[in-house]
Amino acid sequence: MAETVLTARSVENLLGDWRAGGAAAYLALAERIRLLMLDGRIPVDTRLPAERELSERLGVSRTTVTAAYRHLREAGYLDSVRGSGSAARLPGARQAAAPSHDAGFLDFSQATTPAIPGLADDARAAVEELPLHLGGHGFDPVGIPSLREALAQRYSDRGLPTSPDQIMVTIGAQHAIALLARTLVSRGDRAVIEVPTYPHSYEALRAAGARLVPVGITPERDAAARADGVVDDDGSADDSADEADDLVQAISFSNPALAYLIPDFHNPTGRSMTVEARERILAAASRQGTIIVADETTAEMDIDRRQSYLPLAAYGDAVIIGSVGKTVWGGLRLGWIRAEAPLIRRLVANRSHNDLGTPILDQLVVKQVLRRMDEVLAIRREQLRVGRDHLEGRLAEAFPEWTVPHVNGGLATWVNLGTPVSSQLALGARAHGLIIAAGPRFGIDGAFERFLRIPIGYTPEETDRAVEALARSWAALGSHPVPDAPYLAAVV
Repeated sequence: MAETVLTARSVENLLGDWRAGGAAAYLALAERIRLLMLDGRIPVDTRLPAERELSERLGVSRTTVTAAYRHLREAGYLDSVRGSGSAARLPGARQAAAPSHDAGFLDFSQATTPAIPGLADDARAAVEELPLHLGGHGFDPVGIPSLREALAQRYSDRGLPTSPDQIMVTIGAQHAIALLARTLVSRGDRAVIEVPTYPHSYEALRAAGARLVPVGITPERDAAARADGVVDDDGSADDSADEADDLVQAISFSNPALAYLIPDFHNPTGRSMTVEARERILAAASRQGTIIVADETTAEMDIDRRQSYLPLAAYGDAVIIGSVGKTVWGGLRLGWIRAEAPLIRRLVANRSHNDLGTPILDQLVVKQVLRRMDEVLAIRREQLRVGRDHLEGRLAEAFPEWTVPHVNGGLATWVNLGTPVSSQLALGARAHGLIIAAGPRFGIDGAFERFLRIPIGYTPEETDRAVEALARSWAALGSHPVPDAPYLAAVV
């Protein structure tokens, strides 16, 4: 049974300009809906609107929608039951949201890196310590004391004095975001978000009942400022007054309960806020009683940013989310929340409704890793530098018409394609073995069709393969010739 029902208006917003590309209307509609399912914007088991309702909303004949739904059913993407409507599904195993690497696909939908060297040794050391913790029940809703002490000390070393009672260990950053949303947001409350942004953040806020207040981050603004000489090479503006003005205005006039921000190496744009912007936004939030939640999961993934920044809470009141999913390994599902002790106690009390705590063994592994975190970050810095430089070079050769920002940290670059074909490009790339998230995955209501997030943390060989797949898909769009580059000889 479908758990969620999409209205025709919601589907229209998600579709964006689905008619582009010259294909038959029913096929273009079916392919765009298929992409929305593949990248998670239409979750499995979501019920789509009735054919008549959707055709009226889109201004097309009912025959077009009927044919599109039939095409999706035949391809295994819809289940239709008379009297119950049509629900989204995925071909084959329902739990598989995308083709696996075993099927020959390269997954660039995740901006990530492989596990750090030596992680297996850290795990073995954690197993040796595990017997010391086997005497209790093992349900740990706040975090083992030694790990909380280590995390607090790391914040203190970075310039933000922190005590262990200000730390709560979670099952990754996404779990932390969802827990904060459930605890701090009541149904109908407003929540400010940057757009584009990390998609699971606004999904968690919506699930908590928040009304989203989007504030745009415009890459063109940074590009223009850099041309005028007011943007540093570290990716942050010397005068980021425009963006700070927008966020301050949104906080002041919408009176939100919460604002979710990514101040360092923003996902997906890569930008970093200036100190002035941080201070102004935090001051505005303090005046309104708005809680700032800062996602700092990539804050320490610096490549060559000229200026270093303190954790956001060093500039004013803020709740900080951290994790090791980006810096250490995505398979190590452990994150944390840094907040004042009274809020930590609220979170602990609210957590038991959904889970019983963070696995002890994972916590022991992370405690081992933290002992050599500076070494880990140095390894990551070099991996990302190599990956970024290689990607920038390949994209410049293959797609000279694209605008590729130079990022100084983080895990991805936010590429401007120059034309609103991101969804078509991403869908076409799947036919050539590449899974990549279209720009609208990072916005709401179908925005950002001119943009594509491309990860920088993959090996040069993987990056070459991804660029080749994008080149094939780009050429298949019809109006964009494949560039004359030696490593793309096989493509043309």
